[in-house]
Amino acid sequence: MSSGVAARRDAKKLVRSPSGLRMVPEHRAFGSPFGLEEPQWVPDKECPRCMQCDAKFDFITRKHHCRRCGKCFCDRCCSQKVPLRRMCFVDPVRQCAECALVSHREAEFYDKQLKVLLSGATFLVTLGDSEKPETMVCRLSNNQRCLILDGDSHHEIEIAHVCTVQILTEGFTPGGSTRATGMFLQYTVPGAEAATQLRLMAGEDASGSKRQAAAWLAAMHKATKLLYESRDQ
Repeated sequence: MSSGVAARRDAKKLVRSPSGLRMVPEHRAFGSPFGLEEPQWVPDKECPRCMQCDAKFDFITRKHHCRRCGKCFCDRCCSQKVPLRRMCFVDPVRQCAECALVSHREAEFYDKQLKVLLSGATFLVTLGDSEKPETMVCRLSNNQRCLILDGDSHHEIEIAHVCTVQILTEGFTPGGSTRATGMFLQYTVPGAEAATQLRLMAGEDASGSKRQAAAWLAAMHKATKLLYESRDQ
């Protein structure tokens, strides 16, 4: 990919919406696949009362819209201002209690798991019908749109084309949970009739490498949930 194309893909602009300032991709097609669109606000005339506690709106009890769900609430039920990175808001925005809880949980993905995905990890990769795995570093691209595989060969897989993700596990840890050891993924290729398969397995060579691979797989599991939520919006 040329530096000019890469620059256009990473270019962003500042826009103002009724909900606040947002730093969005200059070209919508290059937006993060984990992003969410701003909701349509419930019209004022359709919500004379708080949609949580049923308080009647008047000159004292003011009406507020949750920036995540678009519903109407009183100040008591919609007082929290929480970062909403999936909608690219620059500053924390007003959200109802239920949405604020979800946004707080998602903040962990952006603060921790996303950094792990961008850093990458080493896996034994089997692509398509190949019988011999190749040692490759797998990471998420900076614009979050592609999985990049680097080894003796180079591959880029559009996240938007991924149709199946299955985390492979084995055994039980002392805490009673399974341990992630790999990932099975299917994705579509434009012009191809059948989906292409990809299998990542953590290597057995170094404990540090295995821990990094396990952390990457756990982060990918979280990313997959966000991806499906974005598609179902």
